[in-house]
Amino acid sequence: MSFAPSQPRSKWPVWLCWLAMVLDGFDLVVLGTVIPTLIKTHDLGFDAVGATWAATISLVGVGAGALFIAPLSDRFGRRRLLVACVLWFSIFTIAVVFAPNVTVFCVFRLLAGLGLGACLPAALAYMNDYAPAGTAGKSTTRTMTGYHAGAVATSFLALMLIPDWRMMFVVGGLAGIVLAPFLWFKLPETLSSAAAPATEAREPAAAPTGFRDLARKPYPLVALAIAAASFMGLLLVYGLNTWLPQLMAGAGYTVSTGLVLLLVLNVGAVVGLVIAGILADRHGTKKVVLLWFGLSAVFLAVLSVKIQSELLLNLAVFVTGVFVFSAQVLVYAWVSQLFPAALRATALGFAAGVGRLGAILGPAVTGTLVAANIAYPWGFYVFAAAAAIAVVALVAVPHTIRAVREEAAAERP
Repeated sequence: MSFAPSQPRSKWPVWLCWLAMVLDGFDLVVLGTVIPTLIKTHDLGFDAVGATWAATISLVGVGAGALFIAPLSDRFGRRRLLVACVLWFSIFTIAVVFAPNVTVFCVFRLLAGLGLGACLPAALAYMNDYAPAGTAGKSTTRTMTGYHAGAVATSFLALMLIPDWRMMFVVGGLAGIVLAPFLWFKLPETLSSAAAPATEAREPAAAPTGFRDLARKPYPLVALAIAAASFMGLLLVYGLNTWLPQLMAGAGYTVSTGLVLLLVLNVGAVVGLVIAGILADRHGTKKVVLLWFGLSAVFLAVLSVKIQSELLLNLAVFVTGVFVFSAQVLVYAWVSQLFPAALRATALGFAAGVGRLGAILGPAVTGTLVAANIAYPWGFYVFAAAAAIAVVALVAVPHTIRAVREEAAAERP
């Protein structure tokens, strides 16, 4: 059920979905803020191997949640799934505080990730159900600014709380518990098979409702292309966020310079999200996402050349952030436009879930290059190649699914 044009639109959904993305941003960086303390103090028996395992298993949980739990919102409603997943994530985030060892810590992180992984696709699907027609790009990118806001806020929180790493998880878990009632009482349902009017319930049962429908014409090639681009996009996002300071150190820049550049990169990400959403709604998402990935490849390649001027270096990294991070988010915006509402969360979950594999691979590949002492400049070559592959994957995808159907009809004798 979508909203009628005459229905007044509350601001609650905009802010609540944004806050749900803040939780995602919290989860992005919270482990990075506590791992140095855990390793230094050997708390719970942590060492470098345990930290690597915790980081990997967390992303596995998030990916599995996106793939297998997010599609349930196409059947049972966005609001119900969002509330359930936020509560699930919050409970197991607080449970981390009581972990007696590394193994249990990792199990709780895996379980928390399952809930959180479904939040992003469900929240973006909700916003695209709720937003006025023709604003999918702006609605998606605006919502995703919460992701970066959460990451920045968590970094500042760590400055105040670390070395008390347990309190980091307490705050994150309590934030979700506080958010859940607002999601339940303030979000109107936009799409729910259980709440659909009787006239909608009598529609043909063949309406798309799950992964099996992604395998039916005209969806398979489109879904695979989108998933490939999402994979490459998150490879870039996580690879750069994890290793940019080290890549810059390999180029001969100071450690402090590398940390500043990481901040500059993420500031550029927020600016890019705002600009990309506006341009996508005005000129078409396909044109903008192809341009964004293409320019990402160019500027990532530029960073492989050592820049002597500090001003020019910061400018190059800022512009790289503008294109790299919002390119990935534009993939989500395009998915929301390509697929029908009844299949939207499933398609978003598929793209986000496959993308999380890129999130795991990006830091791993770059870390291997670092270990081999060839991270600079080869790390930037790998990133540039990933952006170029995303362009290749997306170039054949039509502007709309309807265009695919029309082409299929035209081919019939």
